[in-house]
Amino acid sequence: MKRALKIIGIVIAVLVLLVIALPFIVDVNAFRPQIESELSSSLGREVKVGNLKLSILSGSVSADNLAISDDPAFSNQPFVRAKALDVGVELMPLIFSKSLQVNELTITDPQVALLRNATGKWNFSSIGSKPAPEPASAGQPAETGKTPEAQKASQPAAPKATPGKSGETAAAQASPASSNPSLSVGKLSVKNGTLSMENVGAHEKPQIYSKVNITVQNFAFNAQFPFTMSADLPGGGSMKLDGHAGPINATDASLTPLDAKISVSGLDIEKSGFVNPASGLGGVVDFNGTVNSNGREAQASGSAGVAKLKASPKGSPAPKPVDLKFNATYDLQKQSGPMNADVTLGKAVAKLSGTYQIEPAATTLNAKLAADNMPVDDLVTLLPALGVTLPAGSHLEGGTLTANFTIAGPTDRLVINGPVQLANTKLAGFDLGSKLSSVAKLAGVNAGPDTTIQNFSTDARVAPEGIQTKNVNLNVPSIGVITGNGTVSPQNALNYQMNAKFSGGALGGLSEIAGLGNKNAGIPFSIEGTTSDPKFVPNVKGMLGSEFGKFNPGGQGQNPANNVMNSLQGLIKKKPQ
Repeated sequence: MKRALKIIGIVIAVLVLLVIALPFIVDVNAFRPQIESELSSSLGREVKVGNLKLSILSGSVSADNLAISDDPAFSNQPFVRAKALDVGVELMPLIFSKSLQVNELTITDPQVALLRNATGKWNFSSIGSKPAPEPASAGQPAETGKTPEAQKASQPAAPKATPGKSGETAAAQASPASSNPSLSVGKLSVKNGTLSMENVGAHEKPQIYSKVNITVQNFAFNAQFPFTMSADLPGGGSMKLDGHAGPINATDASLTPLDAKISVSGLDIEKSGFVNPASGLGGVVDFNGTVNSNGREAQASGSAGVAKLKASPKGSPAPKPVDLKFNATYDLQKQSGPMNADVTLGKAVAKLSGTYQIEPAATTLNAKLAADNMPVDDLVTLLPALGVTLPAGSHLEGGTLTANFTIAGPTDRLVINGPVQLANTKLAGFDLGSKLSSVAKLAGVNAGPDTTIQNFSTDARVAPEGIQTKNVNLNVPSIGVITGNGTVSPQNALNYQMNAKFSGGALGGLSEIAGLGNKNAGIPFSIEGTTSDPKFVPNVKGMLGSEFGKFNPGGQGQNPANNVMNSLQGLIKKKPQ
């Protein structure tokens, strides 16, 4: 027993001595040129690593820094900088044959700069590709020290044409992954990375992703591999990807096939930098879905909830969340594609469909929004987000809204066109009858705090320069029908020219005072002020010009309008309401 204990003690002592001595016996810095060369060859970029250290306990060789050069077409600064690179190695081959066999790579605290040019190409697109050999000058041997015969013998035979598409050669028919480097690693990890993303030549700040962690199992350029990725998003929130990618596209790494589940939590649209601040878009997004790419097109689908939605520069956050179910196709080279979505707020559902084009300056939309008989009670919470302001103290109750809009232009300068209709609703807290008392002396109107609307319709145009409404038709049973056209400025100033045809006993004083005797006559008026404080002003000139001009077509003699001016003095002087 004592002898066995002595043997075990000796073995432990030898192992301890080996752990202490091996880092001094094996000069791992001798492998630095090999590591740099193999990584540079595999990535198609110059790779530099710092001082190497051997850790027997972890079975790894560590470098105190790492730098990977960028594509010179984008930048002369490093594409990747990292504080440390750990290379997991097989210890036995390293100790006994001094052979470096890598099974794991871990990059710690890297800083990665992703750049995209005006054509949509990324600086990481050329990762793994090899530069084409420079052609030899005419009359000069291609390789120094070799005769032309030796050079010819050393060159691979030209590929023979084989049946295929349009007479392509076998090399041309090969998969893009076939020319990838042969590098493979059992496990590839990125820990606590920082990733910046920006467009070359753009003036906006780069988008910064922090706490980037990536784990790849059984990585190989020429095969599909599983991966997970997590990161904190620009402006707040987090994301996670879990799926498979590969093989790496040897021509353009950004076109690599991908199949993954994606989840996003707490994405702040306004702070993220994903949209132009001038668009006025804002909100906090939670999203769960899938993304699938075949290397040419990417398909994305899923569901999202948007809290505190803001959809206008003059809007304010909506108090209730909006839900979306959507799918979209993205052409990776054209940076465009079709999309459609169901937009839901309570029981109100609108359908969005169309196309988009992503450009460095802004994303351009060409879409349609169809909303059929949406309950107004569910929509009222969305009005602040759209920048819609109702008269102070009022709100809509009941009824339905129907709209069919076209939406076109860059997201920061969208133009929205189309018809809008409200049916069987009530503008609670606003007495239109009392407001119109400055336009006409109304009789037989049931005065009250609310305005019941049987129908309201208009052709609307919403643009950065303001809102334009044509063919306004407002039917208020207790008053009559009001028609006209007008505009709302970006500052909510009103400029409307309207005409009221009062019904039943609603028309009293004005036409009778004027001696017109026609209770169905239209009375013109203007709406001024602001959307929160509208002013109704009688258009006496327009009314008298249209009604009395027919009695004095030649413009000679006394104008009958003069006979009623004294009767209208009190009305004209009355302050608009």
